[in-house]
Amino acid sequence: MIGRLGDLWQYSPPAFWLVLAACLYFAVMAVRLTIIDVRHHLLPNRIVFPAYAVAGVLLLAAAAVAWASPVQAPVDSTAGILAVPALRILAGAGILWLFYFILRFIYPAGMGFGDVKLAGVLGLYLGYLGWGHLFAGTFLAFLLGGLWSLALLAARRGTLKSSIPFGPFMLAGTAAAMLLPA
Repeated sequence: MIGRLGDLWQYSPPAFWLVLAACLYFAVMAVRLTIIDVRHHLLPNRIVFPAYAVAGVLLLAAAAVAWASPVQAPVDSTAGILAVPALRILAGAGILWLFYFILRFIYPAGMGFGDVKLAGVLGLYLGYLGWGHLFAGTFLAFLLGGLWSLALLAARRGTLKSSIPFGPFMLAGTAAAMLLPA
């Protein structure tokens, strides 16, 4: 996201400010949700649902402003229709939501529906960045959650039946992917 912000500043300053606002919103949302999920194993709808609207509007507006800019950043013309940023944002949200929904459907005790709802929001951000970021953010969430679980087992602070809040790892994986180069 940092590299993308630099490109946006050069090619479309209004899009830069929209993406920066989306990033700041993400940071505030991530801190709030992490604290609540760690304490209560809950991702409240009153925070997650508005995030769809705020992130969606900011990122889609940034994509539209950058696209309408007289000077545009180079685009990979071989990537097809899903290379269009606005479609990638929406597809990223849908794909990540569906992936987590399938995981929840397969093993309901393993994941709460709050994680599924949060996945759509994170898909907006990762979809904006690209398909590689969508994969990386998802992979990093499971990697970080798995490493934490192993650490709990090794320290004998948890068992194989222990539940951990997964939202913080989803948010951390997304934040880490947002720092990856474009």
